[in-house]
Amino acid sequence: MKEAKSVWRVALIILMTLFVVIFVLPLVFKGLGLAFGIVGVLVGFLIWLVLKLIYLVVVAAIVYLLIVFLRALLK
Repeated sequence: MKEAKSVWRVALIILMTLFVVIFVLPLVFKGLGLAFGIVGVLVGFLIWLVLKLIYLVVVAAIVYLLIVFLRALLK
């Protein structure tokens, strides 16, 4: 009788594993895909923002150097 219980236990574990693999795992992967998609968009936006800020700083530095050059030239 103990062997019959262990056989049913193993069968139940196999059925639960199949249920998880077939039904739950795809839902988890879809959730992760959505989360990674949102994170990817945010990271992309932050990289774009940093690049624009670097561009702005470079333009400001060039304008400053031109002003200093013109000031030294006029003295």
